[in-house]
Amino acid sequence: MTAVPEWMRPPRPEGWFADDLDHLPEAPRHTELIDGALVFMMSPQRNWHGRLVTALTLALAEQAPPGIEVEREMTIRLDSRNRPEADLLATTAPYEPDRTFFTPDQVLLVVEVVSPESAHRDRTVKLRKYAEAGIPNYWRVEDEEGEPVVHAYGLDGPTRLYAPTGIHRNELHAAKPFTIELELDRLLPARRDRG
Repeated sequence: MTAVPEWMRPPRPEGWFADDLDHLPEAPRHTELIDGALVFMMSPQRNWHGRLVTALTLALAEQAPPGIEVEREMTIRLDSRNRPEADLLATTAPYEPDRTFFTPDQVLLVVEVVSPESAHRDRTVKLRKYAEAGIPNYWRVEDEEGEPVVHAYGLDGPTRLYAPTGIHRNELHAAKPFTIELELDRLLPARRDRG
C-alpha cells in the first residue's frame, strides 16, 4: 500500500478550513472543500463537459452587462469549512489576477455542468449549500442524449432554499441575473453542424 502524501493529511484534528486550499500547491487541479473534506476531480473530464463549460462561459460573458464578470472553475468561499468549485459563475467582483475565490455576496449565478462523478454533489449538496449561502441563482446543466438541458433555480430569500424557475431545452430566456438568451441546442459543435 502506498503511503498517503503528507500534504493530504489535515493540518488539525477537525479537518480542513477554506483558507487551507490556498496553501496546497501539490493538490490536483479542481480540488474543492466540502464540509471540511477535500474533494478531488479524479476521473477524466468528458469532452462534452469541457466544451459546454467553454461555450457557456463565452455566451454569458458576451451578454453580461458592465460590472458583471463571468468566470470558470473558481471556488466560492461559502464559510470556513466549504469552498466548492463552480464550473462557471457570474460575479460583481472586479477582475483581480491573484484572486483564488469569491464570496457568496459577490456571486449572482452559479452554473454546474453535471458529470457522472459530480452528479450527487451538483444535484443535492451544492444545490443546498449555495442556497444556504444566499447565492440568488443556480443552474444545473444535465446531459440528455448529448443535448444540454438547464435546470434553473432562484433563491427564496426568507427560507434560503432554491425554487425551480424552469427546465430549459433548446432555448433559454432569462431575466435574472441579467438578460440572457441562449440557443442551447447550438452550443456544442456537433449540434451546430446539423443546422
